[in-house]
Amino acid sequence: MSASAADHVYAIIPAGGVGSRLWPLSRAKEPKFLLDLTGSGHSLLRSTWDRIVPLIGSDHIMVVTGAAHRASVVSQLPDLDGDNLVLESEPRDSTAAICLAAALIARRDPDAIVASFPADHFIGDERAFREVVTEAAQVAATGRLVTIGITPTSPSTGFGYIRTDGILDPDGSLGLPKSARAVTSFVEKPKASVAREYVASGEYLWNAGMFVARAVDLMCWLRESEPELAAGIDRIADAWGTPAVYEEKAKTWPKLKKIAIDYAIAEPVAAAGQVAVIPGDFDWDDVGDFSAVARQVRKRNPGNLAILGEASVLSESSTGVLVSETDRLIAIIGVQDLVVVDTEDVLMITTSDHAQRVKEMVNMVRQTGNENLL
Repeated sequence: MSASAADHVYAIIPAGGVGSRLWPLSRAKEPKFLLDLTGSGHSLLRSTWDRIVPLIGSDHIMVVTGAAHRASVVSQLPDLDGDNLVLESEPRDSTAAICLAAALIARRDPDAIVASFPADHFIGDERAFREVVTEAAQVAATGRLVTIGITPTSPSTGFGYIRTDGILDPDGSLGLPKSARAVTSFVEKPKASVAREYVASGEYLWNAGMFVARAVDLMCWLRESEPELAAGIDRIADAWGTPAVYEEKAKTWPKLKKIAIDYAIAEPVAAAGQVAVIPGDFDWDDVGDFSAVARQVRKRNPGNLAILGEASVLSESSTGVLVSETDRLIAIIGVQDLVVVDTEDVLMITTSDHAQRVKEMVNMVRQTGNENLL
């Protein structure tokens, strides 16, 4: 990416969501993105920041997070400009978060290209990631919505998929990267049999929830698909930097429609034939449950039992993942694919096969009146 082009590229990091499948480690006061879930020594948020900074610099990164997490985010990202921290009084899903940031950036730089990256994902090859982002920005400059799709390594049922339809610029007449493909649709998490068909066809990529577009285009698409939501965001953005913003946010933000950007923008824009994808062949994971945590920990410390934390562990003929925030001795004998999460106030035990069901337990905890544990 040339220096002049990079001057107009900005990153948005929406840092929200509790990560309920990672309870009791991830909680409302200290959610998934603030935790080190890979054994790297850095939180997922900090790792996201570190891989973006070399591409565009810290002054072009905007973080959107809950007001309750302000102190933690500032502590973990000391180089974050205060003007680039957007605080939500309450979560309104990804469209509101990303589009408010895009609207603010567009008012600073009408030529801005914004790239949205979840705060809680793992990416292995950071150099390859930055190359893909650079190509995505080149395509976005032509007025398309660009997503970064991950080349599947297995027929996973835990991820959504992107259906592609050939090279976007096969003869090079548009001057676009050869990697860019046209997108026909976004597909929800499939059944195992369908996932196998997707991967075998070679036409599908995993949807990693990363989007790149001109900021003004993003807001235009939102005004077409969700005009009331767009109008509310515009009102807040117009008042930003003035005393009136506090009243406007208090009045407008809680009423904004809760909707994911996939539904509000990506799917309707794909139906109109305006979405492209750049395949990413790097190691990626959304670290969505404890099975994913085990995969990441084993990359650094191979073994049958993946251990995250400082616990003293005795393991005999056992496999799975153990995550501990205590210093007690934990002994595991003759159990397979076990998930043990040991915190000061909760001990949670399940198996790898049921790791996705931890979210159901969170609902049970809430129903029994133990919300203090969430």
